[in-house]
Amino acid sequence: MIDKSIYNEVRFPIGIQTFSKIREGNYLYIDKTEYIYRLVHSASNYYFLSRPRRFGKSLLVSTFHSYFSGKKELFEGLAISRKETEWTEYPVLHFDMSLGKHMAKETLERYLNNQLANYENLYGIVQPAIDTNDRLTNLIRSAYNNTGKQVVVLIDEYDAPLLDVMHEDTELPILRNVMRNFYSPLKACDPYLRFVFLIGITKFSQLSIFSELNNIKNISMDEPYAAICGITEEEIRTQMSEHVGRLADNLGTDFEGVMEKLKEHYDGYHFTWPSPDIYNPFSLLNAFADGKLKDYWFGSGTPTYLIEMLRKFNILPSKIGGVEAVSAEFDMPTERITTITPLLYQSGYITIKGYDNLFDIYTLDIPNKEVRIGLMRSLIPSYLTQDTLSATTTIVNLARAIYRDDMDMMLSTLQVFLSTVPYCENTDYEGHYQQVLYIIFSLLGQYVDIEVRTPKGRVDMVLRTQTTLYVMELKLDQDASTAMQQINLKDYSSRFALCNLPVVKVGINFSSEERTITDWKIEKL
Repeated sequence: MIDKSIYNEVRFPIGIQTFSKIREGNYLYIDKTEYIYRLVHSASNYYFLSRPRRFGKSLLVSTFHSYFSGKKELFEGLAISRKETEWTEYPVLHFDMSLGKHMAKETLERYLNNQLANYENLYGIVQPAIDTNDRLTNLIRSAYNNTGKQVVVLIDEYDAPLLDVMHEDTELPILRNVMRNFYSPLKACDPYLRFVFLIGITKFSQLSIFSELNNIKNISMDEPYAAICGITEEEIRTQMSEHVGRLADNLGTDFEGVMEKLKEHYDGYHFTWPSPDIYNPFSLLNAFADGKLKDYWFGSGTPTYLIEMLRKFNILPSKIGGVEAVSAEFDMPTERITTITPLLYQSGYITIKGYDNLFDIYTLDIPNKEVRIGLMRSLIPSYLTQDTLSATTTIVNLARAIYRDDMDMMLSTLQVFLSTVPYCENTDYEGHYQQVLYIIFSLLGQYVDIEVRTPKGRVDMVLRTQTTLYVMELKLDQDASTAMQQINLKDYSSRFALCNLPVVKVGINFSSEERTITDWKIEKL
């Protein structure tokens, strides 16, 4: 029995990934044990799951560990306790690859051998083999012979040793062979295995990483397991309602008001379709713990590699989302990618937002406000300035102007700021300034779109605030009058006549020589 009487209230498991510690320490646990029961009683015994970082993957693996260790008392009151009757204890081999990052071949091999040695001592292996694949084979057989029960193998963050070299032509094949060698016994030892579960961020091809392990079932996009990681709105309302109420008090709003804010900031993930909306669990728990809304998930990991890949594939900020693709184009082995879409999807920077059943094609977009603002903030050094403090101050002033519907003040502020930005390359074409405005407006938390189709052409940019819709035309080395003439000539504003907001036309001219705005015109309909 778990004694919870010594605790005054439920605590939030920030950074805690061990199921037993959460249950014994009276930490909040969102009940996912229905999925545990479903998987362990299914026909297949080999599973793979891909989810972004900090989405509860390690906790899921730890939950499997406790279940297969027969620790029935930890599951008291949870969904699985009403279904499971056996609670058989199996030998469990739980390998954590998360610390195997940034390692050369020899260091990685020592790391794997150390993990094997811990279990070899447990099962009485005195003289282990030399190669990791032979050692794992002998370990599985010894565990089976010693206990008389089939073995459970759990591998947490299976791809961690490869993530930093996934796009390197020299290191990736070397480290991939090391990991392939380690995983290779998992099929040959099938008679001795009860259950195998691997989790990670990326999907590496079975031919290159799992060798002949072609019997593994990838449940990453299976609808029955859409919510196996992350938190759904139903789970928030049924298992976290007290915490929602406390956060609402802190933010000076009511229950539904704070639910709307949480949805805007942390919701929006889908890993198949149809799927319930999935909230980012790391950000959600931190928000409840701190009593405020911040960019917790995005701020917990510097996406340096992501920014480099955006440059490598020449992806403009406005083109990160709004992608249509078939599943084979984004749920594909990462080492074979020819576009950045699989990396963005599997890392959690874009997610499924819709599905066209007729053509079997998915719509992918940025999931929520936290990720959008985080991505745009990361692009400031590439498009605006290395002086991020100055940029942040300016963006606050721009936000104040937009809040007051003072477009004139906003453009004046932006003009001064751009004139102080040191010279950067690729500023001699109109598209650069279009992307600059896209980043800025996105950071302001406003809806913004570019190249919006109308019956007579495309509008350079559309900005929608809570009170106004701005139709914007940009020119380079011309003048604002020319931009306004194009808006009027092609009657762009009529395209938005039914938007139920006042429409304001804005013509802006940039100078490639001065690298800032030279003049602008604003007309209200």
